[in-house]
Amino acid sequence: MTERTEADYAPAHALIPDRYRYAVIPHIMVDDAAAAIDFYRRAFGAREDFRIDAPGGGVLHAEITIGGSVLMLGDAGAHEAEAASFASPAALGGGTSVTLHVFVPDVDGLAERARAAGAEILQPPTDMFHGDRTVILKDPSGHIWVFLTHLEDVSGEELKRRSAATA
Repeated sequence: MTERTEADYAPAHALIPDRYRYAVIPHIMVDDAAAAIDFYRRAFGAREDFRIDAPGGGVLHAEITIGGSVLMLGDAGAHEAEAASFASPAALGGGTSVTLHVFVPDVDGLAERARAAGAEILQPPTDMFHGDRTVILKDPSGHIWVFLTHLEDVSGEELKRRSAATA
């Protein structure tokens, strides 16, 4: 049996927009999406692509771009948290099960902007065994971010060796 491709199904328009073609798109929930978008703009250089306001106020859905990465976000209401469908880190007691990774050209500059904008630096920019300079931070909404600047390509064999040496 021959595997079918998107071209076998595709009408004149694409079934998957280019913006979403090669990614799992994170969709995070926050307690104040407008403030979060403002923070991401100041701290990470995010661009707001669009926003749909909720009928009763707040943000029903928004999309921003950080570097080349799309992020969806919206306000987590008390009703959704009670239904265990969508919850902000605060509604989860301050924890989160997701870490967001983004490659950027200047992790040190981003870390300084993020700190000045109110991020908590959990690990300062550090050259890591995997070949990336990495900073780990928590945003004011409680989400954990890992920003990386690629320094070198590391072979699988070398990665295993370096990993074992750091253990």
